[in-house]
Amino acid sequence: MFGAFFKVLRTMMITLLVLTTLASLAVTSPVLPTQTWPPAFCNKLECPKYTTVKTTKDYEERIYKAAKWTSTIVSGMEYNPAVSEGFMKLFSYIEGNNKKKAVIPMTAPVATKVEHGQGPYCKTNFTVSFFVPFADQADPPQPSAADVFTNPLPQMTAFVKSFGGFAKEKDWTETAQALAESLDNATISYHKDFYYTAGYNSPFQLFDRHNEVWFIKAD
Repeated sequence: MFGAFFKVLRTMMITLLVLTTLASLAVTSPVLPTQTWPPAFCNKLECPKYTTVKTTKDYEERIYKAAKWTSTIVSGMEYNPAVSEGFMKLFSYIEGNNKKKAVIPMTAPVATKVEHGQGPYCKTNFTVSFFVPFADQADPPQPSAADVFTNPLPQMTAFVKSFGGFAKEKDWTETAQALAESLDNATISYHKDFYYTAGYNSPFQLFDRHNEVWFIKAD
């Protein structure tokens, strides 16, 4: 009689221990979302491949594979005019202004590296980039314009904060500040002298817009 009682009690204690352990893991382990490719926010366009390492309430940590981008650098005081100028140069490139006269598919995102000047009245360098389609990664068509270039980026870890809507310069800046604060609070080492903005939608898409700010992990 007592043997059966202790056997049931032992089973209950093991079950309780397992449930307690699982609950603890749910609280302390990083959230690893199901990885689907391509992400819906790429809108069926080719976009750079990455692996999600973890997500938190403040950011997502991704590892991007090494890849080639097509880029141009525009210096200016304001984000929107500089990015628009860079976009048109790159759009001309994919429309055939390259040595092969090739029409290249549009990709996502339009990524812009933002490097602020040293002082309040110094210009910011905006490196605007299109991801090179996978079919052209080995040998991208050479740009015809002198200020457009192939830009190979190494594998990198990015800390990403997303937001929706039509992004204004204030939105990019405030999101970058919020992400930097989160990383600083977590004592994470990252490059503080630049960040990336990433826009995934055409101006004609009114709903379900997706924007990101990236800080890059420092080795």
